[in-house]
Amino acid sequence: MPSPSSCRFRHAALIGKYQARGIRPVLEDVAHLLSRAGVDVSLEIETALNTGMGDYPSLTINEIGRECDVAVVVGGDGTMLATARELSRYDVPLIGINQGRLGFITDVQHRDMHNALPLILSGQYEEETRSVLEGAVLRPRRDGGMETIYEGYAINEVVVSRGATASMVELRAEVDGLLVANYRADGLIVSSPTGSTAYALSAGGPIMHPGLGGWVIVPIASHTMSNRPIVVPDTGTITIEIVAGKDASMNFDMQSLASLLHGDRVTVRRSAHRVRFLHPQGWNYYATLRRKLRWNEGVS
Repeated sequence: MPSPSSCRFRHAALIGKYQARGIRPVLEDVAHLLSRAGVDVSLEIETALNTGMGDYPSLTINEIGRECDVAVVVGGDGTMLATARELSRYDVPLIGINQGRLGFITDVQHRDMHNALPLILSGQYEEETRSVLEGAVLRPRRDGGMETIYEGYAINEVVVSRGATASMVELRAEVDGLLVANYRADGLIVSSPTGSTAYALSAGGPIMHPGLGGWVIVPIASHTMSNRPIVVPDTGTITIEIVAGKDASMNFDMQSLASLLHGDRVTVRRSAHRVRFLHPQGWNYYATLRRKLRWNEGVS
């Protein structure tokens, strides 16, 4: 293990999927590993309260953003996404310890962390940045204007979809005020490159390298077979208007807003904030795809 004097970081936040069974011993193991590397350790407050770990100071997410210079996230990609949305505005780099099943962005396996984590803390890492989606829901006012009824951020995708009882929804999609298409479908996904291996992929969208400056618009079960996914620049604003359909809903990653009305508009643009991920040295995106999507099966 590198000596504490070689550590590049001063104060680490530890954030865990506290609902997971058996998570406390794992978090304690990570905390001890951080301490031995010479890093001050604080627990995210909900992690501390729900695990009963009282040996370390606890901080809110906002306090973590102001006081910590690195965050270690223990869980799956869902835990990492939730943390990344909150910390992106503070420019705090994130290290993911994978306790989930797939782990596209929480890529340090628990069994490997005793070797990988000290090396990352000493500066031996690959750093990458990912784009963040910034969105809003606008509703027509009686005076002809629009009011903002929801604002949020997403790392993976923004989804507008049909209600639970409706057969489909009709949506109008524009980029910078220019009509792309009217869709009659179960919904429409606007995905970042990070999200291109999530819901967008299962709906038939392409995989986008995270270094690309673009979004992919993917229809979900389109009534018109010629409605295909399209990649557009991330420099403009995508607007999705609810034209027809009952009880349409909007989802920013795991944040939902139900019962959208006809005339409501969902706008999506690139946020000024970006997410920073720290990976073990030698990490590369293509190796992650091969491993997680099993592209190397059958190759000798």
